[in-house]
Amino acid sequence: MRTKTNKTITDAVQFKQQLLQWSQQFREIIFLDSNGYHQKYSGFDWILAVDAFTSIKTDYENAFDALGQYQQQSRDWLFGYLSYDLKNDIEKLHSHNFDGLHFPELFFFQPKKLFLLKGDQLEIQYLKLCDDEIESDFEAIQKASELITQRSEVTIQQRISKEDYVSKVNRMLEHIHRGDIYEANFCMEFFAENAIIEPLETYLKLNAISQPPFAAYFKNQDLYLLGASPERYLKKEGNKIISQPIKGTAKRFEDKTLDTISKKDLAQNPKERSENIMIVDLVRNDLSRTANKGTVEVEELCGIYTFRQVHQMISTIVSEVDNAMPPVEIIKTTFPMGSMTGAPKISAMNIIEELEETKRGLYSGAVGYFTPENDFDFNVVIRSILYNVSEKYLSFSVGSAITSQAKAEQEYEECLLKAKAMFEVLS
Repeated sequence: MRTKTNKTITDAVQFKQQLLQWSQQFREIIFLDSNGYHQKYSGFDWILAVDAFTSIKTDYENAFDALGQYQQQSRDWLFGYLSYDLKNDIEKLHSHNFDGLHFPELFFFQPKKLFLLKGDQLEIQYLKLCDDEIESDFEAIQKASELITQRSEVTIQQRISKEDYVSKVNRMLEHIHRGDIYEANFCMEFFAENAIIEPLETYLKLNAISQPPFAAYFKNQDLYLLGASPERYLKKEGNKIISQPIKGTAKRFEDKTLDTISKKDLAQNPKERSENIMIVDLVRNDLSRTANKGTVEVEELCGIYTFRQVHQMISTIVSEVDNAMPPVEIIKTTFPMGSMTGAPKISAMNIIEELEETKRGLYSGAVGYFTPENDFDFNVVIRSILYNVSEKYLSFSVGSAITSQAKAEQEYEECLLKAKAMFEVLS
């Protein structure tokens, strides 16, 4: 179904810039970049997919069934996203909060053209209907001009004031003390109306500041995701399923001594560890719904990882599934990810809906891909800018986990820390 060609790339940094510039001509684009952050379960250094041959776009009703049919019929590379509000397809939930972005709740496409880099080896895969374009496209990419800087016009506003945030967190704590939930991820939106930005330029700036392992540049006509996520949601490698939730955040410092102290404090912080362990238990339970008996295992508990902006606490939970288990079923039984909901998951999502003021949409959803071999890899959409060009509406949200030990003022400061890179890029 696809023609494959291999090329050796002598300057991967320059080629990546040229490839992204060349890709802007297409209606559908997805670029996923690990930024050289190699972990145990790293895949490609980066992947670019462009130009839909087929696609699926739907709201939440029967979304997972539709995606499952599309994935099984295609048996090809598929790229796209799952919005947080697909929760309404899984449980009797709703999403009635304000939505200024108006993204479809699910979108995937089968790309005509695909580029995959590992080291200095580039694999190009084109559907056979356009395989005669490989060499001419490769020449055009190498001649692509540099990005022309454009003027941005953005005035960022805050959906929930600090006073309201503190009040809402305290209401969430009442639910926790009453025993309704143990933990919930509470988020707030920053937004700009009449916003004018150059999406690719903004993405490149955000990526340069953060250099995360799950960066994503996504375009569907006039809808954009400019993503700097540090978190993997779920990956399937053969029969193995890998989930790597993040819970626990600490500041970086330019002073090496202070930075080391911050990292050690995070590792030993009882509140951050309890947040992480609660979500690990939730993920274990989610994975057990599709796992072969006795195969759910915590490979790493509360590991500390360092990124450009923050230190993070990450756990790794794995399981094994039967060959006959449909890939989309594995996703459906774990979605939305526990790190962005709370525990118990359904109760937490109901309380989140009650207290938050913005429909999450793609924020705290997932972006990634399926392979022809029924494998997949998806990130968590956090630390990311969403932009609707037609409506000139720009949005980014941040959140933190609220547990019984939470102090509203400190949670607010954690949110501002997570928003720092987006503010810096858009200022």
